[in-house]
Amino acid sequence: MSTIIETSNLTKNYGKSRGIIDINLEVNEGEIFGFIGPNGAGKSTTIRTLLGLIHPSSGSAKIFGKDVLVEGPEIREEIGYLPSEVFYYDRMRVHELLKYSASFYDKPKKQMEARIKELAGLLDLDLRRKIEDLSYGNRKKVGIIQGLLHSPKLIILDEPTGGLDPLMQQKFFDLLREENKKGATVLFSSHILGEVQRLCDRVAIIKEGRIIKVENMESLRGSTYIRCRIEAESVLEPRVFEIEGVSNLQIDENKASFLYSGDINKITDFLTLLRLKSVWIEEPELEEIFMHYYR
Repeated sequence: MSTIIETSNLTKNYGKSRGIIDINLEVNEGEIFGFIGPNGAGKSTTIRTLLGLIHPSSGSAKIFGKDVLVEGPEIREEIGYLPSEVFYYDRMRVHELLKYSASFYDKPKKQMEARIKELAGLLDLDLRRKIEDLSYGNRKKVGIIQGLLHSPKLIILDEPTGGLDPLMQQKFFDLLREENKKGATVLFSSHILGEVQRLCDRVAIIKEGRIIKVENMESLRGSTYIRCRIEAESVLEPRVFEIEGVSNLQIDENKASFLYSGDINKITDFLTLLRLKSVWIEEPELEEIFMHYYR
């Protein structure tokens, strides 16, 4: 399996403002790779640097084994990109815009026209309408078609679902899975955990410009974290919970809730030392695990 995206200590500074710092990523051929973090974490900066839209301050990035700065134009011929915000010539009709986009690729005209009609049908988009008359969600559909019409080897999506209703989101995810089955690699950037959970094989978590975790999605789901909720006979003090493995502690007088990662016997031994009215031990939501990393 070859590596499609590879970065080495990729860094982008914006003067005194933070950009990204020492990003090291490997995305393998055929993966649907999630890139998740809150808004402002550095997802878009990473993507724009990969695409050569901005130059890194230091470090390097390769796509298809080629340097993104040296061979950028050649690389971008095989990439489909959907930015978080899409802007078009408002007075153009949708089919005019998409035919214009198709003209940039060295592929048969009839093939591209058929592809546009196929994708528009799947996404329920009227090709005859003017861009200025489209809702935000329909403009996003135009961007999706524009990114996929040339059947790219690599699809890069930056917060792609904004404006799409739940039914259309599902159609979009199904479309991505089909493109992936045909051989496309997908880099899917989002701040919405549920999207990544439904779609991706592996995920990188970015926080304040740094990658803090790269994990297989199944491994992340099957992590050793548990959620503990207890109710004691008296008021609980935070110092009591200063134990290795305890995080996300919340106390409300005699009630406490926390995440625990480690030897299950140690936490059960700890709980036996407390005068408890009740205790609940359950598997945490995946979102709680992500939020643990964000904090």
